[in-house]
Order: sequence, then C-alpha cells, then structure tokens
Amino acid sequence: MSESSSANEGRTTPETVEILQQRRTIRKFADKPIEPNVVDAIEQAARQTATSESLSAWSVVRIKDPETRAEIARICGHARIARAPLLYVFLVDQHRNLRIAQELGVDPDGASLRSSNIFLQGYADAVLAVHATETAAEAFGLGAVILGSVHNDVPRIVELLHLPSNVFPVLGLGLGYPAKVPELKPRPPKEYQYFDDVYPDDAQTPSMVKALSQYDEDVHDYYERRNPDNPLQGFTSYVAALAQSKLVEQGHIFQSIEDQGFRID
Repeated sequence: MSESSSANEGRTTPETVEILQQRRTIRKFADKPIEPNVVDAIEQAARQTATSESLSAWSVVRIKDPETRAEIARICGHARIARAPLLYVFLVDQHRNLRIAQELGVDPDGASLRSSNIFLQGYADAVLAVHATETAAEAFGLGAVILGSVHNDVPRIVELLHLPSNVFPVLGLGLGYPAKVPELKPRPPKEYQYFDDVYPDDAQTPSMVKALSQYDEDVHDYYERRNPDNPLQGFTSYVAALAQSKLVEQGHIFQSIEDQGFRID
C-alpha cells in the first residue's frame, strides 16, 4: 500500500475535497505577509494545471506597485483588494506563442493562434489556473477572492499592465491569511445543476421559481445575517434584477477582445 493510501485510511473525506467543500470568498486579509516558499509552492502547483493543446496559453502578472494595486481596486470596486498580500491578474496569452510562430516563419496575421476557438481555449486554461492557485493557497491556510470585475474596464487594465496584442485579462485573484472567515454561502440544489445523460426538458420543472423557493429562503437568511440593513431578497429575484440591468453592456467585452488582436467570429 502506498504512503498516500495509508495516510487516507480512516478519513471520511480526503483533505483536498474538504478544502473545496469549505471554500469561501475572503475579502478582508490579515496584515501578515505570505512566506516566499508558500508563494513558490502555490505557483508551482498552478503551473501543472491542465492546458489545451499543450499550449500553456496563460500567464500571470503579480501586482506589487501600490498605485497599480489601488487602481485595480478602484476598477474592481473593492478598496480592500489593494491590501491583499498577494494580488494576481491572470491572462490569456497567445503573444508568446505567436512570437514563436513568427520566428519560425509563420505569418502572424494568418495564424490560427488568433482565432476565437484558440482564444476560448486559452481563456479556459487561465480560469483553470486561477482555480488551481486558489485551491493550493487554501491548502496552506490562505483565503482568496476571485475578481471577475477586472472586466469592468478592460482598456484600463490593458494600459496598466502594458499588455501587448494577443494578451487579455481573464480574472484577478487576491490571496492572504483571512482576517475573518464568513459562514459558508448556500448553493443551488444539486438536482438543478447535475443531470444524467441529457439536459432536462422544461416540462419536468414547470416553475423554476417555485422549485427554488427553499433556496431563495436560504439565500435571504444568509444575507440577512451578513448584511441585516440591506439583505438580498433571494436568488430568483436577484437573477431577475440582473437580467434587466444594463451592467452586462458596460464592459463591451467582445470589442475589447478584438482590440487585443483576437478574431471573434
């Protein structure tokens, strides 16, 4: 029997699964630096993330400059982000591979590395790397906040980080030792996220709002404890409000992707 098998004997749930099942977003970090060997171990773990076509079409910028941190925090709408001991921005990066192709005689204007398909592959690679980084960090007792809000102003992020063509910001990630650990946030019922063989016909659930009524209550109760002065009414009402908001139109995300040299067609 291997050492790893012996270590797992008598344990109901493997440690990594426990980490994932207890995942929380941490937005307030303790004023404590992360040890360099821990940072290196986290980054080495992320580098082993699965990658499509073996292209490793992602990279990361560590944000150390205080002014850049403050500006990213402003863009993301979270002032505390500037105080995260470790702040990353993960990127789709085909610039590196296009340089390789060009050096080997391939016309970069016609290279498929700029295609929408390859862009999406690189985007997925970057998301996987974020998740691997977060999980590795939590194994060391750190907390994390993932920042999709870097898309609030992509042109400014591009400018701040001096991103060349064919590089695009995907997610930010703040890491640090938690100053406070919130309670576990409720998630939708499993039967509405996991299906067997095919996506279920709508007739099987005539009213999704009724089907999620208990989840609505759970969400409301969670946010009432977290923010009693302005609790979220429930998941379904939140979805309806977001569906009619203009927020999704503000980022002009596809135009920003094309501005960075990718072909979205």
